[in-house]
Amino acid sequence: MPESKVPELLEGALKFGIKPGLERISTLMSLLGDPQDTFKSVHIAGTNGKGSVATFISSIMAADDKKVGVFTSPYLERFSERIRLIDGREGLMKYVADDSYGEIDDESLEKYSDQVKQARDKMVSEGLADEPTEFELITAICFLYFAEKGVDVAVLETGLGGRLDSTNVIKDPLVTVITAIGLDHCGVLGSTISEIAGEKAGIFKEGSPAVCFDPDLMILPEEMKKDVKDTFLSFASDKNIDITFAGSKEAYDSAVFTKDGKMEFTYNGKVYSTDLNGKHQIGNAITAIEACTKCGVSEDAITEGISLARWKCRAEILSIKPTVIIDGGHNPQGATSLGETMNEMLGGLLKGKPVRILMGVMADKDVSGILEAYKTCGINIQSAVAVTPDNPRSEPAEILARKIKLVYNITEDLEACSNAEEGTKLAYEKSAEDGMILLATGSLYLTGQIRATLKGLIECTTI
Repeated sequence: MPESKVPELLEGALKFGIKPGLERISTLMSLLGDPQDTFKSVHIAGTNGKGSVATFISSIMAADDKKVGVFTSPYLERFSERIRLIDGREGLMKYVADDSYGEIDDESLEKYSDQVKQARDKMVSEGLADEPTEFELITAICFLYFAEKGVDVAVLETGLGGRLDSTNVIKDPLVTVITAIGLDHCGVLGSTISEIAGEKAGIFKEGSPAVCFDPDLMILPEEMKKDVKDTFLSFASDKNIDITFAGSKEAYDSAVFTKDGKMEFTYNGKVYSTDLNGKHQIGNAITAIEACTKCGVSEDAITEGISLARWKCRAEILSIKPTVIIDGGHNPQGATSLGETMNEMLGGLLKGKPVRILMGVMADKDVSGILEAYKTCGINIQSAVAVTPDNPRSEPAEILARKIKLVYNITEDLEACSNAEEGTKLAYEKSAEDGMILLATGSLYLTGQIRATLKGLIECTTI
């Protein structure tokens, strides 16, 4: 699929930044006829695992032969990835074969962008509300598209937080879902884990059950786990809703990693197989299983949906010779999950082997915490290529390289490239020559750039 256009409507919208609140999006949607009220939805918030849970749930719903709309962020290779339609089981099989299948087309993007622009201009010129943010405009386009396509269910991932996120204008979701929580975006969502959990739980709706990844299994200090669970229970009580904590240590312990890059686990006596590797994905899968069970989906569709779920740049194996793994982990919790996963992938064949890291991050990320998490998990980084992602908020490659050197004491095989594409080519050429495992990680924006470049380089590949 050719690279999709970014709608002209969004050009310049980034300058309005992140402005949590529902007044602008509510006014905008009202002017558009509230299309979000015309379809059923599953609403997902969380710090880590939102995308994985969204892909599990959308795959399960499609396996149940439902027409499924999927709204996720950010995009990795093409803007159109953010808004997708998977039309039943047949559509799911097409998506498995081609990850660009079902993405919104340029004609539809232009059509709905024009409608949103007219509503935005009226809203601002008449003083009904302030200028909407980029994410609010994208959300409006998404809701119009899903409404006209007549989706049976829309799987909606929040952009940031939950309570004041633009997706939270929906009413009466089939189920609300919260994935793993961590200390991220503290400047916007709050400085304590309880405050952040409260913002996520702001998506709870009276009359809609909630499924939350079990805080006892989150990568958090024990006292924080209790704070998260207490917060969720309090919000559920206030809304008088049924809440389920999803997870199973027994399922984690049952995990088997095969040499063809798959993972099997047992939950409630049933064996599931998935291409999404890592024990943390078991928690994500169980969260999706419980959410879809609340929606009345059959066990057969759930089993098939789990096995057919695909989610690129999440511990994704791109090549075996050399071994190339790409992952969008961008905080210490995500790094810990990836580190543990790498020790388990391919039947444990990667454990202890030297690793070359290709890395780029946003400047506001806890780079030292991420690197320390890799080190604690035994990821043996002996070579590094630091790059600067193509984003104004990026950490300069030279600064990142110094941080890598400080944690891993790499002195000889350490490179800094301001251009992500050039850095990707350099790192891959090095690993193709010496056979060292290549781990491409950091910002999701970067992993999308890296993945697109690697497509043109890798011969033995799964993409």
